[in-house]
Amino acid sequence: MPLRIPTPFLDLEATLDGGQAFRWRCVDGAWEGVIGDRWVRLRQEGGDLLAETATDPGDGAWLRHYLGLDDDLEAIVRTFPDDPPLRDAVQACPGLRLLRQDPWECLASFILSSTKQIVQIQQCVALLCDAFGEPIPGPAGATSPRAFPTAARLALVTESRLRDCKLGFRARYLAAAAQAVDAGRLDLEALRGLSTAAAREQLTGLPGVGPKIANCVLLFAYGRQDAFPVDVWVLRALRELYFPRRRPKPRTLQRFTETHFGPNAGYAQQYLFHYIRNHRPTETRLS
Repeated sequence: MPLRIPTPFLDLEATLDGGQAFRWRCVDGAWEGVIGDRWVRLRQEGGDLLAETATDPGDGAWLRHYLGLDDDLEAIVRTFPDDPPLRDAVQACPGLRLLRQDPWECLASFILSSTKQIVQIQQCVALLCDAFGEPIPGPAGATSPRAFPTAARLALVTESRLRDCKLGFRARYLAAAAQAVDAGRLDLEALRGLSTAAAREQLTGLPGVGPKIANCVLLFAYGRQDAFPVDVWVLRALRELYFPRRRPKPRTLQRFTETHFGPNAGYAQQYLFHYIRNHRPTETRLS
């Protein structure tokens, strides 16, 4: 029997296919992916979330954590500034939630995201998992899915083998990150006890990890609401929705993101990202 969890205010598509994680795919109206060492199929039925797994799901606490189901979404949205862009964004995707991912998988995935579109990142992640991830139990009759490869595993892989997964120049950065984590030079668990600024400094000490990637990890793995990733989509949203007919300097935009969006700025960022990417008129879309 599938695990059934009451889930008011959850939009699975917006949450799982919105640039936060890259291992989910929609199959016959359900979402299939891997969380840690569990293969999972998720679908919604009325106000409930149904979760199928190949192993005992327990009480589902791991899934509630991953999907952010214990976040009081209504209370979070009430902290947003009362401005038209955010009102429109929330109305367009009212059940969007922030994931709480494994820090290593999140870091590695966003290292692979540099200058790539989401479908390309998904391809790279899939190839990486197929090549180096450990097999895990999956649905009957299907090829065994694989867990995301550990830092220890990837630390032993040559750059040329990583490039076979279509990583390009990112292979060097992924190898360096895996070696740093495996050797203990970067303690991802210890980042939980640091301030956001100090944790960001640790992450940006890695080759190929700038503020945007670091902020994605801090937001999508650690839930740091004062981390506000600015990629090409969010930059487009800020300029088009808040600074029309102006060209604000980077410092102006940074001050704005740090002060305007309130205590749940990270959530606000994801709503703006999803809105500008999926719900604005066609002429504002990026390829």
